[in-house]
Amino acid sequence: MSKFKSLIGILSLLVVSVSVNAAEYPTSDVNTTGLAVTDDVVTVGILHSVTGTMAISESGSVEAEKLAIKQINEMGGVLGRQIEIIQEDGASDWPTFAEKAKKLLVKDKVASVFGCWTSASRKAVLPVFEKENGMLYYPTFYEGLEESKNVIYTGQEATQQIIAGLDWVKETKDAKTFYLIGSDYIWPRTSNKIARKHIENVLGGKVVGEEYYPLGHTNFGSLINKIKLKKPDVIYSIVVGGSNVSWYKQLKAAGITSDKWTLLTISVTEDEMLGIGGENVEGFYAAMKYFQSLDNPNNQAFVSAFKEMWGDDSVIGDVTQAAYLGPWLWKAAVEKAGSFDIDKIAVASNGIELDTAPEGYVRIHDSNHHLWSKTRIGIAKTDGQFDVIWESGLIEPDPFPEGYQ
Repeated sequence: MSKFKSLIGILSLLVVSVSVNAAEYPTSDVNTTGLAVTDDVVTVGILHSVTGTMAISESGSVEAEKLAIKQINEMGGVLGRQIEIIQEDGASDWPTFAEKAKKLLVKDKVASVFGCWTSASRKAVLPVFEKENGMLYYPTFYEGLEESKNVIYTGQEATQQIIAGLDWVKETKDAKTFYLIGSDYIWPRTSNKIARKHIENVLGGKVVGEEYYPLGHTNFGSLINKIKLKKPDVIYSIVVGGSNVSWYKQLKAAGITSDKWTLLTISVTEDEMLGIGGENVEGFYAAMKYFQSLDNPNNQAFVSAFKEMWGDDSVIGDVTQAAYLGPWLWKAAVEKAGSFDIDKIAVASNGIELDTAPEGYVRIHDSNHHLWSKTRIGIAKTDGQFDVIWESGLIEPDPFPEGYQ
């Protein structure tokens, strides 16, 4: 009972306004643009891959968004209206994401969408959201170099994750040579472009190799031989989705383990660890803003509620937690604006803060729709969790960093 009371108390702080009665906000006043809002219900969309190679990463986001929406409904909803969900499957296919986004905005007229994972999927849907004037809450750490009135970025951009992580590995490991590896699409390529510039121009290091492989790729033997030949101080890995299972198992089989090699990833969270197996990643490092093991009351309540809804064996990674923030930030913006209209909540979002988010304090930037947040370094354990061994101060988001574009 004490845990339940603690959870309710923490959740009640996640919004900036108290629950209100729908009668106080007539539909004709709060919905002037024809969204799916009635006197009793507001409809939102969830758009993630629950099939295909990206399902290993995106399923947790769906679970987190549904948990947040359930909790919000139990607290009275948004402007006194219960939230209903229309869920679509992007199926790990970027044209499908664009098609489903258009359906949600044009046919279903949802008031907001929580979705996408890869930058390729986000880039595919962005023109749709801007043309149809929808609002997307995007939860994934990404390469930056983007800003839109129609997107709230609840993950980290490059300066908060890539640069902070590279600075840490340079300082703690005296790293001088780096091998950059990624899946072959926008985020890994752009992230490694930023990483290379920081390594060469700021850290005075050298990139001794750079390789990319298609999503779903499973044979990394040739790459591993190249790594052994080059002997980099740091393997910098941005392999995503199901490919991670083969990648890390093959690394271990080839003798590339943490007792002899340093590997830093910005793409493996607890969600991927379920498929990879902690024994194949043990001792490697990840740079994220959130780990399930964070020891604070907000996170303890969140983890407890997540497992209660999705089972004791469920895990929570960085993107899952960032996805959980989306519905709460949307609720806060809607109630600050007193409206579901997209233009009004886009403005109202600026400056919204949560000091009870599972990761700790976050705030939407006053102008660029990204979150202020911390960066943390975790070391992987055999049980699929991470021990947090380093934490930055609060980092202001800078999606267009000078000198890195």
